[in-house]
Formats: sequence, C-alpha cells, structure tokens
Amino acid sequence: MTTTATSDAPAWDHPRGTAAARILVELGTDRGVAQSDLLAGSGIRAAELTDPMFEVEAGQELTIARNLVRRLGNPPGLGVDAGMRYTIGHFGIWAYALLSSPTVRDMVRIGVRYAGLSFAFIKPHFEEDDREGRVVFDADEIPADMRTFFVERELTKLATLMPLAVGIRIADVRFETTFDGREAAAIRSRMPQAHLLTARERHVIAFDRALLDARLPQADPVTARMLEDQCNALLHARRRRRGVASHVRSLILARLDESPTMEQIAGELHVDPRTLRRQLQAEGTSFRELIEEVRETIADELLGTAGLTVHDVAGRLGYHDAAGFTRAYRRWTGTTPGRGRRGA
Repeated sequence: MTTTATSDAPAWDHPRGTAAARILVELGTDRGVAQSDLLAGSGIRAAELTDPMFEVEAGQELTIARNLVRRLGNPPGLGVDAGMRYTIGHFGIWAYALLSSPTVRDMVRIGVRYAGLSFAFIKPHFEEDDREGRVVFDADEIPADMRTFFVERELTKLATLMPLAVGIRIADVRFETTFDGREAAAIRSRMPQAHLLTARERHVIAFDRALLDARLPQADPVTARMLEDQCNALLHARRRRRGVASHVRSLILARLDESPTMEQIAGELHVDPRTLRRQLQAEGTSFRELIEEVRETIADELLGTAGLTVHDVAGRLGYHDAAGFTRAYRRWTGTTPGRGRRGA
C-alpha cells in the first residue's frame, strides 16, 4: 500500500484560527515593528486577523513569526513573551475541554490528544510511571531557525494556562528544557516561580502522581465528553480539507527563503519523491507549479514592504540572485520588480 503525504505531514501542518498570528502581530507592533512588515510574505491581510471565521495556514503563522524574529534581532526570551500573552479565550473549545476534565491526568491527555487545536508547532506525547506523569515535547519537526522561539512559546503558554484554567501552581510542576545560557536565563527572568531544570535531554513538563489524580474544580464528565467529541470533529474537519498540494504549499511557504527542493519536501512528508510527484499530478499540479505559485503570490506583497530591496525580496523568495527573480517576475506580470514596487 502506498503511503500518502497527508498522513505523515508534520504535526503542526494544519489550518488554525487567527489568535496565535494575531498575538505575534500585537507583540511586534508593541515593540515598534510595522504591521505590514510582520505580515509581509504571509498572504494575510490585517483585516483577516480579526475575522472569527478566518483560518490561517501553519506556514503563514510561521512566516509572521520569522518576520518578528528577524525584525527584532532574535532576542532571547521572545518566544516566552509571546507565550505569556495567551489567555483561556484564545484557545476556544480546546481550553474548555481541558477545564471540564474530571482530573489533571484527563486534562493532560485531552490536551495532548488535541494539541493541534492549541496552535502548537511542537509535538507532545504523554508518559507516566509510578512517580509522575510527563508531557514530552518533540521539536524535531519545527524548522531549525524557529525551533527556539516556538519551544519557548509552547512551554510558557502552558505554564501561563495552568494557573488560569485549573488552579495548578507553576511551582508544583517541573519544567525541563534543553536550553542553557541566555535562553534559560530569559525563561527564569520571566517565570521566576517556575521549577525549571535546564541543559536537559528533552523538553518536559512533569506532574507528580498525586497531582495527576487531583480533581479539577470545574469538572463535569458529561460536558467533558461532549467537548472532546467537538474537539475531535473540529480537528478532523480541518485536516480533511487538506490535499497533498495544500500540505506541500504550506511547507514551501514555511521554508521559502531556503528554496526547498522536492526531495526536501518529500523527506518532510516521509514519502519518496516519485510518490509525491504522482500525488501532485493526481491533483492536477506539480512541485514546480506550487513553488512558482507561492512565489508569485508573495512577490508583490514583499515588494511593497518598506526597507526591502529587490535583492532582499529575491532572497526571501528563495532566488540566488535578483536577476533570476526579475526574469520570473517579468514572466508572471509582464513588467519589472521596480515597476511592481511602485505599483504596490
């Protein structure tokens, strides 16, 4: 049986609401970065961030995060600052399913099972022994240049949510991270009450066994089952709308400035390049058409971004030089990037 790309896509590659993207933009604008610069290359308009029915691709959120990191110079703790901005309301039905869970153990299991509804780029799994339960976070699927940012964000996001949602004190939970040095210091300075162990082998949130058995103050088993069913339906509905081409498009957008090859994208999807080629052909497209489509869609937006030269735009789109981008832009539009910039 042939493996399909959709079943092996990165855990983070699915549509999601706008809350996480909106938080990234708010964090950037509060620090003096123009909204247009933060949205550059994402294909998202500012008005869409406040539309409750609008969904963004994970690759679009990743683009905004990259813009934020680049504009601010990637300071340690930036992901922590993003994670501390979340409230229960940002997580919608996922958070309410956690709130109504009978015990902390049930809450953790539901949270991990439907992590796709929490804007997570990190992939969690739950393990338990005689002493404690642990949520272990696998960051391997996150693009390397953004791994620190998103790990910081996810750990802090959960540390912020637990006291708000279920009354668990941060001091009663153990946090482990592979970070050391400046990254670890940034987390300690922002969460001094956390029991944080650094320079560890994995990213972990650990709960004492007695705490796992504790009942939650807003437990309602009937409501919890209903909300879990709704979480399951929502997550499946979002993933069902994704074809192979949509997954590939999202991955291209996430790595656009690296000019990803079909072999690299196939590797991320855990399929043979020939298999991926056949799957895209079955959907009436090709890898080359998809990467051209993404570049063409983003080009004018980047040309309209203050401070970016044509050479900068070419690099953001994965071209080795401005000449290659200029030829492609003329093919798409019949004019030059310079004129396109004036039009934008």
